[in-house]
Amino acid sequence: MNQEKVSAEDRQKERNQENEEIREMGTLDLNSRGGKHGIQLLTIIGEIEGHEAVSGNTKATKYEHLLPRLAEIEEDDDVEGVLILLNTLGGDVEAGLAIAEMIASLSKPTVSLVLGGSHSIGGPLAVSADYSFIVPTGTMIVHPVRSTGMFIGVIQSYRNMEKTQDRIARFIAGHSSVSQERLLELMLDSTQLVKDVGTLLEGEEAVKEGIIDEVGGISQALAKLHEMIGERRKNTCKKD
Repeated sequence: MNQEKVSAEDRQKERNQENEEIREMGTLDLNSRGGKHGIQLLTIIGEIEGHEAVSGNTKATKYEHLLPRLAEIEEDDDVEGVLILLNTLGGDVEAGLAIAEMIASLSKPTVSLVLGGSHSIGGPLAVSADYSFIVPTGTMIVHPVRSTGMFIGVIQSYRNMEKTQDRIARFIAGHSSVSQERLLELMLDSTQLVKDVGTLLEGEEAVKEGIIDEVGGISQALAKLHEMIGERRKNTCKKD
């Protein structure tokens, strides 16, 4: 009886710890649930927060939280793959690109799944994984880089924004099947958005444009990740 009580208390402590990890970091170790592979779950939700804190009422993903976790994942032998769930309206460009570059440079298999939306700087984050999915009702908005605040020297500021836009376009084109030229066409489309230029793509459209690999949900994303981890295991065994 005492053993059962201790076991129940341990399970409750484990659940509390997991809930705290989800609340604070948006991450969860799926392997602790007895899965066949060691998978780390990452969520990129709300606004991508950069060097300045967003409003206290705004849901945000903090890049200073995600970057150390990604480094930890790379060094952790128990983590064999990463599943990234996205539902973001965008946010800080530099922070978003930093996270995307970290994900893209992981040596372990990664799969992303766009739920709801992955807009603006969410584009590079969605394609940074080795393989990407989007649910049928999911959306992506690609548009030119925007800036807020005062410009000192309009021409120079505009050129800097163009360079940043090219960085984003190169990253997306380099990690997906869409060409940089086609991506810029979508960014500068003036016929879709009422108060802005750009393009809104729903699930199937994002796949047809070559930005996302496949339409699917959580089961397809996990199945693909397990498949990729299995292939990596086989290749490692062959080398040994």
